[in-house]
Amino acid sequence: MEQYVRVIPYQTLEVSEEVVEVPDGVKLVQAPEIWRETKGKGITIAVLDTGCDATHPDLMNRISGGRNFTDDDKGNPELFKDYNGHGTHVAGTIAAGENGNGVVGVAPEASLLIVKVLGKNGSGKYEWIIDGIDYAVEQKVDIISMSLGGPQDVPELHSAIKRAVENNILVVCAAGNEGDGTESTDEFAYPGRYNEVISVGAINFERNSSYFTNSHNEIDLVAPGEKIQSTYLDGKYARLSGTSMAAPHVSGALALIKVLTNETFDRKLSETELYAQLIKRTVPLGHSPKLEGNGLLYLTVPKHLSEIFAAAVQAKIVGV
Repeated sequence: MEQYVRVIPYQTLEVSEEVVEVPDGVKLVQAPEIWRETKGKGITIAVLDTGCDATHPDLMNRISGGRNFTDDDKGNPELFKDYNGHGTHVAGTIAAGENGNGVVGVAPEASLLIVKVLGKNGSGKYEWIIDGIDYAVEQKVDIISMSLGGPQDVPELHSAIKRAVENNILVVCAAGNEGDGTESTDEFAYPGRYNEVISVGAINFERNSSYFTNSHNEIDLVAPGEKIQSTYLDGKYARLSGTSMAAPHVSGALALIKVLTNETFDRKLSETELYAQLIKRTVPLGHSPKLEGNGLLYLTVPKHLSEIFAAAVQAKIVGV
């Protein structure tokens, strides 16, 4: 199986030595409004990517472990250092911790399992990714986040994803950046096209569909994917664009949703039930479903609906 997969192509816009902010993408999906109830503690997200800068001050306390499946560092499984930057950026959007400096992720108290399946050039063999998925399943993670893809539909990869879902693990994937700005054509990247995964497209901060985002009928939802500020190599920060940057917003959001729903229902929800809870937390933007799926991730939708309902009930009582 000598086919290769790559990080979903992305654009690096700027690199900074220091920042102090809650990134605009994290705010747009309404994560800070949920932090009063949970910040994702107790949830583990496996990040299958180029590794991670485990010494980054915003990430060092969030990483619970990791494994290298690539041939970087002579294939040493214990060394999952990021030489590319992509994986570190994705990890920060998911769970960069609150420390008074830098950035904050969507789920700043969640744990990260770093599964390095792509080498320093951003490329990896399918067998590395398959082994990485199986490793994440063995480690009993809650969520798998993959901002990677390739043009081939590889049955062994599809089977690995099915195994993860059968083990009640939510699998989040970037949709891909081969889009042409219109819903009239379909652009596919795997594993983002598989029905079993949560496929995430990208929008900009004006809530318009990103020109590069793939369109097809397996897109589930969209999240911010342009000019996303997050952690980067050597303790730095960078703004990147791509569906690679949209997917981790959803991975972090699912950590928050899982904690909230476990408390609400007083039991652990199935993968299917958690997917339904995610889709409840979307708002349509008016684009084609092939571009936006169910709409923009918006974590406070159920809260707003309950407030509207309560106001309606109160109005009825007042009117009696």
